[in-house]
Amino acid sequence: MTVLSDLEIARAAHTDPIGEVAARAGIGPEHLELYGNDVAKISLDAVTAHEDRPRAKYIVVTAITPTPLGEGKTTTAVGIAQGLERIGRRSMLALRQPSMGPTFGIKGGAAGAGHSQVLPMEKLNLHLTGDFHAITAAHNLLAAMIDNHLHQGNELDIEPHSVSWRRVVDINDRALRNVIVGLGSRIDGVPRETGFDITAASEVGVILSLATSLKDLRARLGRIVIGYNRAKQPVTAEDLHAAGSMTVILRDALKPNLLQTTENTPVLIHTGPFGNIATGNSSVVADQIGITSSDYLLTEAGFGSDMGAERFFNVKCRVSGLHPDAAVMVVTVRALKTHSGRYTVVPGKPLPEGMTLDNPDDVWAGAPNLRRHIEIVRGFGVTPVVALNLFPGDHDDEIDVVRRIAEECGAHFAASTHVVDGGAGAAELARAVVAACQEPTRFRYTYRLEASLADKIEAVATGVYGADGIDIAPAAAKELTHFQQLGYGHFPVVIAKTHLSLSHDAALKGAPTGWRLPVREVRAAVGAGYVYAICGDMRTMPGLGRHPAAERIDIDENGETVGLF
Repeated sequence: MTVLSDLEIARAAHTDPIGEVAARAGIGPEHLELYGNDVAKISLDAVTAHEDRPRAKYIVVTAITPTPLGEGKTTTAVGIAQGLERIGRRSMLALRQPSMGPTFGIKGGAAGAGHSQVLPMEKLNLHLTGDFHAITAAHNLLAAMIDNHLHQGNELDIEPHSVSWRRVVDINDRALRNVIVGLGSRIDGVPRETGFDITAASEVGVILSLATSLKDLRARLGRIVIGYNRAKQPVTAEDLHAAGSMTVILRDALKPNLLQTTENTPVLIHTGPFGNIATGNSSVVADQIGITSSDYLLTEAGFGSDMGAERFFNVKCRVSGLHPDAAVMVVTVRALKTHSGRYTVVPGKPLPEGMTLDNPDDVWAGAPNLRRHIEIVRGFGVTPVVALNLFPGDHDDEIDVVRRIAEECGAHFAASTHVVDGGAGAAELARAVVAACQEPTRFRYTYRLEASLADKIEAVATGVYGADGIDIAPAAAKELTHFQQLGYGHFPVVIAKTHLSLSHDAALKGAPTGWRLPVREVRAAVGAGYVYAICGDMRTMPGLGRHPAAERIDIDENGETVGLF
């Protein structure tokens, strides 16, 4: 039997004119800006155009601790949306836009898989409507204005060593992690050390995801802190008179993009901040549009429930005012086997032979990780649904183990074959989601905004990750005091740590106990509106592998893209 690639399946799928997709969601042509026949931007007027409509049930799709294999959150989210349509429920999906760095690197694109994808697959993974390029340009405009200010006499008395605003680019390039700018003659600027991050790590991207209007976007950009003057007072983008121009660049990027799935279900694609050092969620305005355009609105949070979902609950929900009715926990049999600690999995290499054998004990050994993630979701007062993303080689008794774990934890459960069967394969999962949404929720945050920054960090570490406490380095403690004095104490917190463990140490699998979270550094993303604690060595500029996907992507004799996955 011939197995079609994701790209071949995407090309063979029927697509409806995007205006028809919008019309089924109640979004009129007056709110659409067409990009061909299959993509449209939605004007911000649509946010308030249908406030009188009933609000959709709101579901966040998250996962257990990720493995190098990937558990398929995006394709599962697509499958659920299609499954809901199959059982007669109108659905809308809100997802992040893929970064081109992973697309050309090892991971590949992020349009879903098989018969549960977002279309058009090529456009989604490559540029789309240019939002990431707008973020890159706005971010780098501010960087250029910082260096120009230093060159032109430094009227604001900026301390050059305090400047934390680096440049960004949407490709993986390790050679740019640390650079020196301003080399050459005197007219070429002031020499100083800086570097590049990938665009998905830009605070501008986070701001775009959290902004609720063009006015709010402008205000947030103005509050960006790029460094400090010699009196240790913050210097902002507003001080540099850069925020207005940045807003103009981002005006169109603030509008969500409308696409469709392989079964023509509407999808809102918007923003794409990192899930480990940032919020890892799609935009607030996309959710505000989707919540009145469907019966069920699904959105995906990056990495596991300790990462993207925690920021979804504690940061994004505070901004949007929307509270979820259920949380879908994506899991695979092979992921639980990985969390048993009995196997070493390497990206891009075949699975260890033992992982493909029928061994329920391996699944039971990885169960603590799933149990902990279910506890995390319940800790926010939200009903969990365990979604087992099935693979062809999964064994029935191993599948039954996952079912038993979920049921023992009081979670809803369903297995899904959406990758192979599309919405029909996710119908049972869709029914489980509907059932979960009928249960009452008592949504609650992990901490009060009035608590100190240190107490908020500790609340996440102990209440979400399962740490015994936190150890704050002296320099970080001093900076936390400084942030409190500057008026940042009311911000929520984000903890930048590895996504490969519930702890800060990627080597600690399952649900580790008896550990403390070390906080070595803290920074303020003032425009985005949070303080983030750095726990471990975080890479904000990925590198390419020995044989990246970019080597396989090409144009064929018919002008079609090949090698994209």
